[in-house]
Amino acid sequence: MKGDMIVQTIQLALTPVFVLVAIGNILNILSNRLGRVVDRARTLQERHGSTEGAQHDMIVLEIRLVDRRMALITHAVRYMVLSALSIGVTVAILFLSGLGGFDWHTAAALTFLAAIVLLLIALVLFLRETQVAAQALQIPKDYLELHREI
Repeated sequence: MKGDMIVQTIQLALTPVFVLVAIGNILNILSNRLGRVVDRARTLQERHGSTEGAQHDMIVLEIRLVDRRMALITHAVRYMVLSALSIGVTVAILFLSGLGGFDWHTAAALTFLAAIVLLLIALVLFLRETQVAAQALQIPKDYLELHREI
């Protein structure tokens, strides 16, 4: 009887762990994006002092976009980590509740709900960062030569 309860507790506690794995994968994506953005920021900073006029203005605009991207990714990472911590607390509560005979299911539900809300906030920030990245990648209309028929 006690063994069945332990198995059931482990099964119940494993469900949030799948969300934790997904959070880990998203954190990996965010850290890779942040690394690329930091590299781009360093390149732009090197070019900043050696440009003038319209080219300098383009560099400054891109630096501003890169700065915005870094802020968005950093905030998304923060919310992802908080979500992961909430999942960890949820798993701990479920184990203590199941093995100790405590009725902490409401607390587990609340921490899991908090984790999902934090995850959703992080995903919205990630979406916003991708929009800013797309804005930075827009090709200037002059280069498109839309007045020409090719």
